[in-house]
Amino acid sequence: MAKSDGCDYFKRASLFWIVTVTLSMGFFTVIVFAPETIPFEDLGPFGTLCSYLVENLSGLMFKMWLAAWAIHLFEASVALRMCRQKGITDDGARFRWFIQTFLFGFASLGILTKYDPERPKQH
Repeated sequence: MAKSDGCDYFKRASLFWIVTVTLSMGFFTVIVFAPETIPFEDLGPFGTLCSYLVENLSGLMFKMWLAAWAIHLFEASVALRMCRQKGITDDGARFRWFIQTFLFGFASLGILTKYDPERPKQH
């Protein structure tokens, strides 16, 4: 089996973070763009809070939604820079890091931050 020099390193984020971030950002998107589809009364205190935010702070919610995606885009650009610094030169791996970090944010960037190509793995 051939050993990789690390230029194509990629590790998927954990399923927990993929599901958590997807559901959270999805719910946030629905609250901003289609709040009438959510049965707030069935969500208890969380629904009451969400209903209040939608009714009284919808403009702020939209700005927060934009900010959340802007932060993810910034994190994805940081991931590309880190790829270059860590010697990940394969275009496919760099693209996967960018997309994964854009979609899942710190859950992906944390994995890349911990990657140390200079130190061999301890098993």
